[in-house]
Amino acid sequence: MSEHRFELKAAWSGGLDGTGHLRSGQLNTAISVPKELDGPGVGTNPEELLLAAAATCYLITLGMLLKRQGITAIELNSEILVQSNPAMKVEQIIHRPRIAVPSDTSHEQLDKIRKAAYRAEMTCMISKALKGNVEVSVEPEITHQSVE
Repeated sequence: MSEHRFELKAAWSGGLDGTGHLRSGQLNTAISVPKELDGPGVGTNPEELLLAAAATCYLITLGMLLKRQGITAIELNSEILVQSNPAMKVEQIIHRPRIAVPSDTSHEQLDKIRKAAYRAEMTCMISKALKGNVEVSVEPEITHQSVE
């Protein structure tokens, strides 16, 4: 088994109303508490970063699974629900993939595509890391595209 290390460097100034900066690989951004949680809303924030990690892991995993079905383009909208009272807690992440399939796609293949949408969430390493702490759900939308 190979071990891979990813490093992050960050700096912070201030309290809840402070700002900071982080760098990790290709990620280089300002950080702060979001305005929705009474922070300055500068750059990104932990909530967006967690959502981005979960969404990109899910999307890449789904892309690998759907490539086997001949699907190579997917769109994804994801949402994170954060409870702030009585204490800060991430309650749920919802992934809503939009998968366009040819109009002549069989029911059997549609079933495989739908199952892949759910399997991607179960096999994504970020979903596995969140398991037991955050509910992660999938609401796939499969649409038919015209064959030209």
